[in-house]
Formats: sequence, C-alpha cells, structure tokens
Amino acid sequence: MATVQVLASVVDKEPRRLAEEMHIETDAIIVNQCGHYEAESFCHHGRKIQVFHMAERGVGLSRNTALMRADGDICLFSDQDIVYDAGYEGKILQAFERCPAADMIVFNIEVGEERRTYHNTREKRVRWYNCGRYGAVSFAIKREKLLESGVTFSLLFGGGAKYSAGEDSLFLKQFMDKGYQVFASPVTIGREREGDSTWFSGYHEKFFYDRGVLYHFLYGHLAKLWALRFLLAHREKMCRELSVKEAYRIMRRGIRSRGKSESVPV
Repeated sequence: MATVQVLASVVDKEPRRLAEEMHIETDAIIVNQCGHYEAESFCHHGRKIQVFHMAERGVGLSRNTALMRADGDICLFSDQDIVYDAGYEGKILQAFERCPAADMIVFNIEVGEERRTYHNTREKRVRWYNCGRYGAVSFAIKREKLLESGVTFSLLFGGGAKYSAGEDSLFLKQFMDKGYQVFASPVTIGREREGDSTWFSGYHEKFFYDRGVLYHFLYGHLAKLWALRFLLAHREKMCRELSVKEAYRIMRRGIRSRGKSESVPV
C-alpha cells in the first residue's frame, strides 16, 4: 500500500508538541529552522517523525532539505500552522486512485476569507495560467515523479529569502513545464490556524515589487497583462494603501528588473 509522508517547514518549534498540534497521522519529516544543528527522531502514534534542526532560514531551503530525505510514496508539503483532518492519508490515497494520471494533486486547505486564494469545487487539471493561486501546503506529489523531474524549490523566493513569496508557484509551474500532470481536487484535508504570517507584512511596495519579479518567471511576455489582471481582481483587498495605478507601476518595475534573465532562479 502506498504511503503519505508529511514534509513540514517550521520555525523555532518543539517537534513533539507540534506533531500533536498538527494532528499528524503519517510518517513525517520536520525541518525546524531554529539557529542550531541537530537531528532526532521519535514515534508518534505508531508513525516515525524525523526532525532536522538547522541554523539557516528560508522556506525553499527547508523544503528541499526535507525532500532530500523523504522516502514516502507521496510527499505532502506542510507548514507549522496546518492542522490536518482525521483520516487525511486515506483521503489523499483515494484521490490518487481515482485520478491515476495525476503526478501531483492540490487539495483544499481551509483558510480565513482574507487569505483565501482558491477553493476547488471539482476535479480539474491545473494549467500554467492559474498555477499562481495554490500554496505549497496544498501540494501532494508522487515522490518518484518529483525526483525524475529534477524540480526543487527556489532559494530566491519565499519566507526568509530575497523575494517574499512565490516559491510554491514556481515549483508548480516548473513541474508542469517538464510535462507532468497536476490536478486540483475538491477534497479538503485540513485547515490553517490563524496567526501572524512568517513572511506577510502587508500590501506595501515590497509586496508588489516582489510579485512583479515572480510574474516575470511565471508568465514571461504576458507578465504585465497578468499583473494588471491580478490587481483588478484583488483591488478591494490589496489596493487600500496604494492605488491600482501605483501598485501596477511597482509590479512593472519588478518585472523589468529581471527582464534580461530568462532562466528560472534557484
């Protein structure tokens, strides 16, 4: 029988308490960004939890660290603020059985209305033009397919990196660009605890500039069009401090800043 393994990127957490808080029911690897190096493992409700404490910060680096050590059939990415539903492993395995063509499935994670970027209501293929809406905590991926693809998380984007977010969108797009199939599932496997984000601090100039840089790599020559579409779709929530015109100008500056580079950053 196939197995699911949670790969959690966390900051300054006590692993045993965290495993209880997250309701982890499967094997898991926890990469704890805490300022020192140490490795440990323990048994949690009959499942193996491996913990790698590391001094470096960066969500891309910590996710890659977990991937290098993963041995489950399906890897489920996670953060410290995710709480899983009972029986999530069975839900994930059943979804892959129902959709054998899927190399990766993005599931529903319940979040507050303010932070919601998607909600799957039916099974469907994920395409290049809508891959930017899914966060890594919704990703369940066949490990062998991921290793075969050679795709890893960018070290330039995400919490603790130069650009504040987007490592998940880049990961998803690169995986699809390699020819692998990604599907969205209407199944909900958990929820996000409300709290302070480790990277988000508001819809300010840096937010829009970083988003512009990200859009260059996601959408290429369509980046400016997709930036305007993004702002118009979210103007009521995101353009309270800066107008749509100002935010668009900043996003275009971010797009141009990477315009001479066509390679995806690592």
